[in-house]
Amino acid sequence: MILSDRHTHTTFSDGQNTPEEMVQAAIEQGAACIGISDHSYVDFDPGYCMDPAQHKEYIETIAALKQKYAEQIEVQCGVEQDFDSEPATDDYDYVIGSVHYLNCKGDRIPVDLSPDILRNAARKYFRGDFYSLAESYYARVGKLAEKHHPDIIGHFDLIRKFNRRGDLFDPSNRRYRKAWKSAADRLLAAGAVFEINTSPLRRGQGEPYPSIEIINYLKSRGAKFVLSSDAHRIDDVCKDFGQFEFFLK
Repeated sequence: MILSDRHTHTTFSDGQNTPEEMVQAAIEQGAACIGISDHSYVDFDPGYCMDPAQHKEYIETIAALKQKYAEQIEVQCGVEQDFDSEPATDDYDYVIGSVHYLNCKGDRIPVDLSPDILRNAARKYFRGDFYSLAESYYARVGKLAEKHHPDIIGHFDLIRKFNRRGDLFDPSNRRYRKAWKSAADRLLAAGAVFEINTSPLRRGQGEPYPSIEIINYLKSRGAKFVLSSDAHRIDDVCKDFGQFEFFLK
């Protein structure tokens, strides 16, 4: 049985389906637990995240689903808290800590919207040195535990989203590997749990977040993992979990 999928998004943020539709999809997949984890508010890019005015409705909606489906599945109310998010997380069952932006002299640069955004950021802020940009990204990832104390680290190496063919950087580069290892070691020391996020497979990237190399590094150092789909629609709930379940053992 699939144990859980706790990284899902709904119409409360940038998902396509309601929380109830996501719960029903998880039941159809045979999941024992479904977590709804819509995006926490960031004031500089509010279009994809929950408005603070929605907070009460969100909590109440998930609470009602917990009761309605209690005999079929465990429903949890979570949040994906970006590094730059400030709203309190006390009302949630769990927190996913994620880095979606670089902070370049106060300019927030999204790392997952387009390769051109990253290329331009490297030219403008890092003298064209993409490895310096990657070092900046992983420095933020490494600080997630101390800033937000998340229960789960979300898509650890999101920065490679547009690097499927090595168009932006060489993942075997010494500086790149040193940057992600430094972040990983810092999070491991804090006892972080890492998600194995299967969403890249739906885009033809071949590997989850983190990459298999990073997963093996983390596993060799005693890391714990959860599987997550990062689903934004019902068809992707629990998607592609089967091939990664052995990492949970």
